[in-house]
Amino acid sequence: MMFIKNKDRKISHFSWVEYLAIFTSMAFFSALPGIMYGYDTGVFKVIWDYFFWYLLYWAILSGFFCIVTAREKYKAFDVPMNRLSKATKEVAQGDFSVYIKPIHTADKADYVDQMFHDFNKMVKELGSLETMKTDFVANVSHEIKTPIAIIQNYVTLLKSPELSILDRNNYIDTIITAVKSLNSLVSTMLMLNKLENQQIILPPKPYDVCGQLAETIFRLDPLFEEKNLTLEIGLEDRAYITADENLMDLVWRNLFSNAIKFSTEGGKIIIKQTSSSDEICISIKDFGEGMSEDTQKHLFEKFYQGDTSHSKDGNGLGMSLVHRVIEMMDGRIEVKSQLGKGTTFRIYLRASNHV
Repeated sequence: MMFIKNKDRKISHFSWVEYLAIFTSMAFFSALPGIMYGYDTGVFKVIWDYFFWYLLYWAILSGFFCIVTAREKYKAFDVPMNRLSKATKEVAQGDFSVYIKPIHTADKADYVDQMFHDFNKMVKELGSLETMKTDFVANVSHEIKTPIAIIQNYVTLLKSPELSILDRNNYIDTIITAVKSLNSLVSTMLMLNKLENQQIILPPKPYDVCGQLAETIFRLDPLFEEKNLTLEIGLEDRAYITADENLMDLVWRNLFSNAIKFSTEGGKIIIKQTSSSDEICISIKDFGEGMSEDTQKHLFEKFYQGDTSHSKDGNGLGMSLVHRVIEMMDGRIEVKSQLGKGTTFRIYLRASNHV
């Protein structure tokens, strides 16, 4: 028998049952005309007289046919399947650089080539996911490590018996700030995870977004005053959208906080809202530091912080959260920015028919 060896099993491409079936079929059907019409012509007598050689002829021909078929099976199935099996094992061991070259050119591709193409595409996606996971773990580790190191250092300093009351209070305030930063990081990560896994169900509840914007601005008023910022606000009396009010509150707080953070002392922020028949647009414009084109490309990626000078003020997850929430609301967000001239965010949301 013709066997293809494998570490775990032997794959047979030559079967005696198959051989006997082919031999019987060939011998019978080739003799059938003689059996049917040979009584009068003498053909049947010739077959009978040379019956041994007749069987030997078809036995050899059937064997040759089976060998050729087995070889073709090996080339058409075993070779590509062995390549696929080997590649699969390499991927299972963590190698995402695996690539299986197609057997045929694009114009002659068959289902095996399509299978290889799908496998290569899958490996590429897995490689991207693995890279994202590695980067995510590295970024999370870094973000968590910083506040923990601050807490550890200042708790150690608090043990000093010669520490003044003023220094002690300053150290405690620093520890509290680090704890708040750590708590914010963990909360935002949990929120993002829930959003990405669709664990938050958004109730179709219409509400007045203009009222929410005004309330958010009022709550952040101390931060505006702290940097002596001038606000230019243009809101309609009412504008209704159907969305999750609590999640949208996170969007406005993040966007307004960013505008404050990146505005220069004594600068200006413009907040405007306009409506059309089916869409509501909210724009938030500051005249601060602005962003480079590269920063704008990566702005909504997790943990990305284009301006590292403000890294202590955030964890790089806010804009990811904003983007994901707006995406879930079937809205969209646009950003236009220029270094040294400021940034404008425009959020487009579907208008509600609420009266």
